Amino acid sequence: MKKTLFLLVLAALLGTFTIVQAQDNEQLAAPVTRTFVLKNANIVQKPGQVIQSGMILVKDGLIQEVGKTVTIPANAQVIDADSMYIYAGFIDGLSNTGIPRPETPATQGQGQGRGQQQRPTYDTGNPPNDVAGIQPEVQVKNVLNAKDKAIEEMRKLGFTISHVVPRGNMLPGNGAIVLLSGDSPDKMVIREQTSFFSQLNGAQRAYPSTVIAVMSKFRELYKRAEQAKTHEASYKSNPAGMARPNYDRTLQAFYPVIDKKEPVFFAAPDMKSIYRVFTLQNDLKFPLVLTDVKQGWYLADKIKAANVPVLLSLDLPKEKKKDGKKKDAKEMSITEKEMETLEKRRAEEMKLHIMQAGAFEKKGIEFGFSALSVKTADIKENLRKMVQNGLSENTALAALTTTPAKMLGIANIAGTVEKGKLANLVVTDKPYFAEKSNVRYVFVDGTMYQYDAPPAKPATKDSNAVAAKITGKWSYTMDTPGSASSGTLELKDEAGTISGTISNPQTGQTDAVSSALLSGNQLVFSVSYNMGGRSIKVEFDLQVAGDSFEGTANVGQFGTFKVEGERTPER
Repeated sequence: MKKTLFLLVLAALLGTFTIVQAQDNEQLAAPVTRTFVLKNANIVQKPGQVIQSGMILVKDGLIQEVGKTVTIPANAQVIDADSMYIYAGFIDGLSNTGIPRPETPATQGQGQGRGQQQRPTYDTGNPPNDVAGIQPEVQVKNVLNAKDKAIEEMRKLGFTISHVVPRGNMLPGNGAIVLLSGDSPDKMVIREQTSFFSQLNGAQRAYPSTVIAVMSKFRELYKRAEQAKTHEASYKSNPAGMARPNYDRTLQAFYPVIDKKEPVFFAAPDMKSIYRVFTLQNDLKFPLVLTDVKQGWYLADKIKAANVPVLLSLDLPKEKKKDGKKKDAKEMSITEKEMETLEKRRAEEMKLHIMQAGAFEKKGIEFGFSALSVKTADIKENLRKMVQNGLSENTALAALTTTPAKMLGIANIAGTVEKGKLANLVVTDKPYFAEKSNVRYVFVDGTMYQYDAPPAKPATKDSNAVAAKITGKWSYTMDTPGSASSGTLELKDEAGTISGTISNPQTGQTDAVSSALLSGNQLVFSVSYNMGGRSIKVEFDLQVAGDSFEGTANVGQFGTFKVEGERTPER
């Protein structure tokens, strides 16, 4: 026996249902699908290569087709990305995304004075490795938290992959390539042992605590690792008469570096750090990637000559607020004059820092970006500042996509919008680096995340914009997959307070509009529909021109659809 089931499609949100036949044992089809088609978009396949009014088919986590036209499967969710921009998902060259900060241990021991800490039970000149900050064997998968809020924060900015390293001091652990989507580390980590991460950060109140001590300890460990590796190889070949190797996991973590199969991503933010890292690399000959570089403009020629990959920091200095008070030079003390000179130098340094990416581009140095030391909330604005200060948009995009993909060895699966690559995409309502652009969709491994644009600001009394006249009845049509939904919209504008209803003549269902706002000729409002006990919200964004309007209706996970309407003449 068959019975009729009703499958929810977008038209149903406005009261229209599609009827299909199904077997008794079948369930109501879930609204979420792994097949998507994005159409009418500007597809930036890679820096400098754009398909206008293009389409992309995403299925089973992969990009299946890209072009002017694609085959639309029957089960696809179609997203009308009208005039939006689609980029390859951004790649964070190195950060601690998803790695929780370690908790500060509480003061222990009794009978101690306030603020005093318990005396260490270990030799501070030869502390345990975890105290010394020497744990290169630590794997990201063992410390990654899938629910860490930084993952969502980065994803909202368009980042879909991060090269994640553990937190710590000198040698925190091994880096991994991580998808910024998933409910467990096993699902998120797509490649382990991507990098050997190192910093010049010393331990607290234990050896190695200074930069020079860290450098010395790094050399010592590297040499010991070379000896241990040779011993293990000899023992494996012929163990007769040989002492059994120690099999030290800390030293074994160096082996891929010694074999030049794994690069050392060395954090070198300032000029001194860069010099010191180069000194270590010249001595030991390990493959190097300079990471989180903040002050590299003075050494650009040296970096280019060394031909080492570079990750520039996304962190930029904050401009110091001025108090507005001016002092006459004659009234200033020598100290105040010195402070004025220092402030001037600081401003010059800050300008050079902001122009660093542009300077590297002019030198012909390829680079990616590192989010290791930047606040997530500052990333997009800092990228815009770089573009405004000499960095071209194409090179900025390359630093977010193609360059880190090549640097991390994942160019075959990520970095460009091409058939066969991971369905990692960023969809924005304007070019990404444009002022007030908004990320509207992000796809990670084919999973779609949708983000609302900030609400329009209401028109002020001083605004020169002339508000559209919206009071009255309107007929509307909304394009939906395979059909079009029509209905009526009735609005009333009472001194800036907008109310109204939206209805569908096919069912007679009428719902109230809410959160209505008119700014000039832009009208936004939302409608909540009760579908079988489930509330579904539809957000309208319309441009009113006289007696007609056009715009979009955003229906969450179902997509965004074109809406047109015209005023109904009064009888």
